[in-house]
Amino acid sequence: MFDFLDDYDVLGAFWTTVQLTLLSAVGSLIWGTLLAAMRVGPVPLMRGFGTAYVNIVRNIPLTVIILFSSLGLYQTLRISLGAGDIVETANFRLAVLGLIVYTSAFVCEAIRSGINTVPVGQAEAARAIGLSFTQVLFLVVLPQAFRAAVGPLANVLIALTKNTTVAAAIGVAEAALLMKDMVEKEAQLLLISAIIAFGFCCLTLPTGLILGWVGKKVAVKR
Repeated sequence: MFDFLDDYDVLGAFWTTVQLTLLSAVGSLIWGTLLAAMRVGPVPLMRGFGTAYVNIVRNIPLTVIILFSSLGLYQTLRISLGAGDIVETANFRLAVLGLIVYTSAFVCEAIRSGINTVPVGQAEAARAIGLSFTQVLFLVVLPQAFRAAVGPLANVLIALTKNTTVAAAIGVAEAALLMKDMVEKEAQLLLISAIIAFGFCCLTLPTGLILGWVGKKVAVKR
């Protein structure tokens, strides 16, 4: 019943999905943290930029962002992020960029929710001893905010894992593109769907369980 799988690199496709998820997660965490810092910062221009970015990007479909990354950046502006004329590599890198642009807006809000759990008195005490806003944010507020935001960030990571399927729209050889290829060539739609669904469950369920446990362990007791 599973003999047809010998003709397809299922593990390779899911490995590409894992790579997309990990690279996008790291980039989104960095950019999302900076956006959160802008949104709670004292500079009106930066607050406005952070707010506008989050509100605009969250309301743009991810498919539009991914397609723009390929059709707009690569095919029109010839931006390949160092991949040159290697289309597969360029599309992979542009898919990561698109996922970072989109996911960082949700990471920002998750971290900002964590920042809101930190008592205002702690920031005021830090400023009273002469710390700058940047020092207060990165030494006092963010360490506690991250501990409170583990749960929301876990949900964002799970959503990111599932959102990597959109990269199939620009030809990235991940699990969704493999499923499309298998469905077109094989007459076992239910079995193929079950295999791909099981693969994503193997990626997302442990992530949710592990990060849920971590969130309970590091939660700040108040």
